[in-house]
Amino acid sequence: MENPVIILGAQTVGTAALDAFLSNEVVVYCLLDDDAKLQGTELLDVPVMGNTDDGELLKLLGKKCEVFVATEDTASRRSLTQMLRTEYEAVPVNAIHARASVSAHATLGHGNYVGPNAVVAATATLGDSCLIGANCVVEARANVGSFAQLGSGALLGADVQVGELAFIGAGAVVVAGVKIGDKARVGAGSVVVADVASGQTVFGNPAVKV
Repeated sequence: MENPVIILGAQTVGTAALDAFLSNEVVVYCLLDDDAKLQGTELLDVPVMGNTDDGELLKLLGKKCEVFVATEDTASRRSLTQMLRTEYEAVPVNAIHARASVSAHATLGHGNYVGPNAVVAATATLGDSCLIGANCVVEARANVGSFAQLGSGALLGADVQVGELAFIGAGAVVVAGVKIGDKARVGAGSVVVADVASGQTVFGNPAVKV
């Protein structure tokens, strides 16, 4: 990546994304965050400058800077991503940690975060703006919908389908072929052996509706 990156968000997701870019020796120009307490501080020696809609800084996007959306709230990530596309014609770049293993034969959208030691296998697919935590495994032909989130150590078996905006907790296992619906939630450490309907929350081993 030739251009420096501006990261929108300087909290947990922003810290992870910054670490991913720095692990690849990508220059991060600054972070932006709406929390006034963070503005004027530094994160890993990179300045936190203004709000996430700072027009003066965002006008650098395109020829001079890339952008990554790292706000905590999924709705905020969606709205900021849409704003970047419509107002700045900017598409967020992927933040893939140097210690992640992403197959050249996997398919990735835009604005995804893939954490250290995560594995995305050949023929797996990530949509846009997915958060794939450290030590996750996404096996062959698994499909992760846009804005879905996998907590650290989650494992998706082969052919698993994860819907948009779904959340898979840390250490959860979704066995091969299971379908997780849009906006569904899987509790940490759960073992999912049956399909989960859209909007449903499941937990346990085996995971059941809660």
